[in-house]
Amino acid sequence: MKKAILSAALVLGSLATPALAEMELSIYTGWQTSPHSRVSGDYPGTGEDFDELIGWEGRSFEMPPYYGVRGTWWRSEKLGFGLEFTHAKVYAPDDEKEAIGFSDLEFTDGLNIITVNAYQRWPGLWAQGTVTPYVGGGVGIAVPHVDVDTTTGIEEYGFQYTGPAARVTAGVTYDLNERFAVFGEYQFTYSVNSVDLPEGGSLDTDIKTNALNVGLTLKF
Repeated sequence: MKKAILSAALVLGSLATPALAEMELSIYTGWQTSPHSRVSGDYPGTGEDFDELIGWEGRSFEMPPYYGVRGTWWRSEKLGFGLEFTHAKVYAPDDEKEAIGFSDLEFTDGLNIITVNAYQRWPGLWAQGTVTPYVGGGVGIAVPHVDVDTTTGIEEYGFQYTGPAARVTAGVTYDLNERFAVFGEYQFTYSVNSVDLPEGGSLDTDIKTNALNVGLTLKF
């Protein structure tokens, strides 16, 4: 009886499982930049308002480097879902941060974006079946490492949950063999960052990033 029940469960499980259920693990790095965004809030210790347009620098290849990791579960040939972590970075230029009373103003360890994604792909569409284009997008949270020092000696150094985040991706992948593929893509992220600073201070900024990524995918 136990064997019959087990056999029935296996049959039902196989019927419920799609013909293609492919898992992928991808890692990438690349060139990441960030356009201007407005930084505003209350200055720690004084409560005075500040408001400045900051021209963020990405510095992708300086330590710690820009990188990302994602897992994707392809439920069919064309539709997939996944989880992605991106370690982006932004630095405020010296003259702009000093203008609002900061000796350090950066999210460099990093501007961490975590999202749940959905993907659409077109298998083997180009180059005689070897190149697959794809698009994707997702929503999630921003958990940056806040690195802020004021010119008066007040500092905040640590991870904070700062708000919601979203991403959009478009790229192509090239199969090296049945297990490995390489890919190149454009990726955009948007994050809302409301940061708590010591002594009643606060800092708010919405940060956008643009990145050209290259990476490696392992298929299971």
